Amino acid sequence: MTGTLTTGERADLLETLAKHRFFLRNTTRGLTDEQAGSHPTVSALSLGGLIKHVAATEASWARFIVGGADLMEKDAAPWDEQHRMMPGETLAGLLEAYEEVARETNELVATLPDLDVAHPLPTAPWFEAGKSWSARRVLLHLIAETSQHAGHADILRESIDGSKSMG
Repeated sequence: MTGTLTTGERADLLETLAKHRFFLRNTTRGLTDEQAGSHPTVSALSLGGLIKHVAATEASWARFIVGGADLMEKDAAPWDEQHRMMPGETLAGLLEAYEEVARETNELVATLPDLDVAHPLPTAPWFEAGKSWSARRVLLHLIAETSQHAGHADILRESIDGSKSMG
């Protein structure tokens, strides 16, 4: 964060999110682009695809914090392209993009006037109709999402080369 001192609840939320971002990124250490794009299980998931998906999801929720559901889909790639490495993409490039999203989210959280600012959720079968989420609730969701995908990534990494990134 550029010169912003973050303390209290915001620091706790950002520290927890940073920990789970690390766990996710750590699953890719030492991999080639080919390995990062591979599908070592029956799932279509790849490590590069997970990094890309988590970055896009975090960026989308940051836009929600700023302006609500209407901003979430801004500049979003098609759903299937958000979940896999596309030709020409590299693991290094995806990790760099994820780092930039993390920096932007951290800065947003540090400078928000209030974590209670809330917007109605987008219309989707997985959201309760008419419900709103605060910036705080969005950050808790991002922590849970990042953590869940770090677990998926750990399984994928072990399937690629036997490495265990979390244990």
